[in-house]
Amino acid sequence: MKRQKKQALNPYLPSWEYIPDGEPYVFDGRVYVYGSHDFYNGYVFCMGDYVCWSAPVDDLGNWRYEGVIYPKTEDPLNRDGSMCLYAPDVTVGPDGRYYLYYVLDHAHVVSVAVCDTPAGRYQFYGYVHDKNGVLLGDRPQDEPQFDPGVLTEGNRTYLYTGFCGQGDKTRTGAMATVLGPDMLTIEEETVFVVPGCETSDGTGFEGHAFFEAPSIRKMGDTYYFVYSSEVMHELCYAVSKSPTSGFRYGGVIVSNCDLHIDTYKPADMPAAYGANNHGSIVQIGEDWYIFYHRHTNGTWYSRQGCAEKLEITEDGVICQAEITSCGLNGGPLIGEGEYPAYLACNIFTNEPSIYVAGDKYPKVIQDGRDGDEEVGYIANITDSAVLGYKYFDCKNIDHFAVTTRGYADGVIEIRTKWNGEALGHVQLHYTNIWNRYEAEAKIPDGVQAIYLTYRGQGTAQLKSFELISKE
Repeated sequence: MKRQKKQALNPYLPSWEYIPDGEPYVFDGRVYVYGSHDFYNGYVFCMGDYVCWSAPVDDLGNWRYEGVIYPKTEDPLNRDGSMCLYAPDVTVGPDGRYYLYYVLDHAHVVSVAVCDTPAGRYQFYGYVHDKNGVLLGDRPQDEPQFDPGVLTEGNRTYLYTGFCGQGDKTRTGAMATVLGPDMLTIEEETVFVVPGCETSDGTGFEGHAFFEAPSIRKMGDTYYFVYSSEVMHELCYAVSKSPTSGFRYGGVIVSNCDLHIDTYKPADMPAAYGANNHGSIVQIGEDWYIFYHRHTNGTWYSRQGCAEKLEITEDGVICQAEITSCGLNGGPLIGEGEYPAYLACNIFTNEPSIYVAGDKYPKVIQDGRDGDEEVGYIANITDSAVLGYKYFDCKNIDHFAVTTRGYADGVIEIRTKWNGEALGHVQLHYTNIWNRYEAEAKIPDGVQAIYLTYRGQGTAQLKSFELISKE
């Protein structure tokens, strides 16, 4: 039976799945994403076991759950499961096997697991160590290891690690260590490749210095070092012709609050509530994409994977990607029909904030508990709240509907620009159950953004919206 192709949405996984820190790779015609595993009601980062999702390279809306690939109790240092599995990375070793590199939240060494297939059950393999058997991170000269990123070329594996919090002068920057063909033994000692915020003066990285989340990719003969900067909400990159030296600052790839983007708003205006960020780039077919994460539930601890298509110039410059609702779709979504509210790429009020701030602002949440496969929705919608969805290829749209609940008495204004003319008004009423409300709203033909602004009393929740053609 021929597989039915689906539209690719953002976030790209089901709304009830929380896989941040995404490291995407293409193996044998499928895109695999490796990441941490947050819980919906999590009270810290990365509480779950490692799981994996994959999709065909030619059908990026059809993601398949591959199951648990590595439980946190598999590591000998964590048999009781008291520590969390932080952001991992995967590389293919010289023997053709798949190696998973990770750290535990209260350990400062790098652990490694191995598997014969991309998404099978990984088995603990060992810890990165020097030729004397001393673990990387345990030696007097070592800074604590964190967020490993890996790239294997021939018999050499380049391991990148590091964490540099503001004000911590004991941390230098992102580190690179060369491993031998056994994937564990250090062959070349650690060097620093990108400065942290306390060591960035005069380097060209000022304001965008390394914070965490090192990731490495190669494009042609150039190494692209992707990382989360000192302001946390953005993923930046640095480039070099060498994997262990000469990196220079390249720019911002994506911000999960869309800071710096000025195509539809002022550059300094945050269009969503961001926090930390982690991800990397990958080539799928002829196109390159950035995988990153966004924050939900009004916390830092329930993060969902998103992705955006990249524009890369002939001289290798990555242009900052605008956050959208259609990231992997290859173009706008169909401009007709019903869409879930959680696809909002822009969420803000007339009190903008770069960072997540609990219940003060609208947020994506879900009913039930963690593990319940409940579709997300947007709650805490108060007066002046703006929800943005980008983009849709509209034709003959003359009505608009929303499904809402909550103690709200007001209207939802429909626009194609966040500060544009209202094209319609949908009246909302107090209700304890989901109710659908419809009104006339003429959306111009062509590729459009949809912005919904609430005006009124009380607090609303939005489950979905619908673009309708009655012609």
